[in-house]
Amino acid sequence: MTEESTPTASRDDVQVDPTRRQFFRRFAGEVVTSAAQVVGAVTELRDRSAAEAASLLDPDGVETSTAAATAAEIEPPAPPTGFRTPFRFESDNVLLVIDQRKLPDELVEVPVRSGSDAASAIRRMVVRGAPAIGQVAAIGLALTARIATKSNAHTRRAILEGAAGQLRNARPTAINLRWAVDRVMAPYHEIGELSDDGDGVAAAMFGEAMAIVAEATDDHGRLAEAGRAILPETDGPLRVLTHCNTGPLACGQFGTALGIVQAAHAAERPLQVWVDETRPYLQGARLTAWELKQAGVPHTLIPDMAAGPLMARGEVDVILVGADRIAANGDTANKIGTYTLAVLAARHGIPFVVCAPLSSVDLETLDGSAIPIEDRSAAEVTEVRGVRIAPAGTDVRNPAFDVTPAELISAIVTEEGALRAPFGPALRDAMARRNERRRREERKKPAAGRPEAVGVAG
Repeated sequence: MTEESTPTASRDDVQVDPTRRQFFRRFAGEVVTSAAQVVGAVTELRDRSAAEAASLLDPDGVETSTAAATAAEIEPPAPPTGFRTPFRFESDNVLLVIDQRKLPDELVEVPVRSGSDAASAIRRMVVRGAPAIGQVAAIGLALTARIATKSNAHTRRAILEGAAGQLRNARPTAINLRWAVDRVMAPYHEIGELSDDGDGVAAAMFGEAMAIVAEATDDHGRLAEAGRAILPETDGPLRVLTHCNTGPLACGQFGTALGIVQAAHAAERPLQVWVDETRPYLQGARLTAWELKQAGVPHTLIPDMAAGPLMARGEVDVILVGADRIAANGDTANKIGTYTLAVLAARHGIPFVVCAPLSSVDLETLDGSAIPIEDRSAAEVTEVRGVRIAPAGTDVRNPAFDVTPAELISAIVTEEGALRAPFGPALRDAMARRNERRRREERKKPAAGRPEAVGVAG
C-alpha cells in the first residue's frame, strides 16, 4: 500500500467505556440457544440499555420528542458514546426509539406510543434497517392494541386494521415490516375480530411482538457465528468492505453483516473494515462508523466510488452486506449501491456475502423483478443535512434500493447457516430447519408461555 491509502485504525484514539465493550463482546459472541436464554438476553438487553441511556442522555439538554423545545440547539450536547440498540422501553406503554437522523452528532430518543407513531418513525427514517423496522412496527401495533382494550369490538377492529395498514405502507421494500405486522395481527384474528376480550387481545398481540424481539436476538446471534465461520483466512488483518448500516441500530441486538464483523472482533481476529459512506443518506458515514468506533473496531471511511479501486489493488478480502428482501430464487434487494459492489466483486474474484435472517426472505416473491423499490424524496439527493448542493429545481430520481441477482452472490448467511447456490432450494430447506427448531424450542417452554416469560420493560 502507499502511505496515502494505508488504513488508519481508530482503536488507539477512541475512548470506549471498557464495561460497555465487555458487555457488547459477550453479547455478540454468544449464541442464545434456549428459550430461557432468549428471555434472559432480552431482559438484560432491556435493563442494560436503560442504564446506559441514563448515563448517555442528558435529560436537561437532549430532545426526547419531535415536538420538544430547541434548548439542545442553544447548547449542543457532547457527542454520544456507548454502543446502543435502536430502542428501549421507558415504561410499559412507551417505547423510546433512537432518532438515527441525528447521529452521530446527537443521541436523541423519540417516543413511540402506538402503531401510528411507529409508522411515522419508520417512514421518516427515525428508525431504519429491515429487522429493526419489523421489531418497532410489531411493538407499536401491540401498543395500539393496549390503547384499544376498552373500545367496543367493532371500534377495536377499525383501530387495529387501520394501524396495521399504516405500518404495512410505511416503507414498501423491507419484507420484515409486513411480516412482523402480519404476525402480530395473527393472534388477534385467532381470538376473533369481534371478541369482547380487549385485554386478552392486547396481551396476545404484545406477547407476539415480544416473541419477534426474542427471536431476533437468537437469530442474529446464530447468524453472526455462522458468518464468522466462513470468513476467508488471511495472512494479515481481514479486510472487510461493508455497505450501508447493518449493526444493532439497524437490526435490534447483534446486527447482521456488522454482527459478523463484531463476532470476529470479539473472537480477537485482526480486522480492518472499509466503510462505504453510502450516499445519498450516508448511513455508512453517520451510523456504521459511529457503531464501529464505539466497539473499538479498526475502520476507515471511504467514498462509495473508492470501493472499486480498492478491490483492483487487492485491498478487499470479503464484502459483507445486509438485505431488505430476498426473493425465493436468492435475488436480493438492499441499499442502493449494493448491486454495483456485487458486479465489482465478481470482476475481481472477491466473495460477496449477503447476511440476513430468514425473516427477510420472501418465498412468495419469485425473483427480484417483483420486489417493489421505494423511491424517496429528492431532497435526500439535492441536500446534505439541510444544505442544498444542487441547483434549485433539479430533477432527481432517488431509488432507495437496488436488486442484486443471485448469480452474483457467493453465500447468503442466515441463522440456519451459510447457504450456497442454488439458493431456491437452499432457502426453502433453511426455512424448514428453522421452523422445526422453533417447534422443538416451543415444546420445551414452561407452561406459563411465551408472553409472560418474555415480559416488558418497566
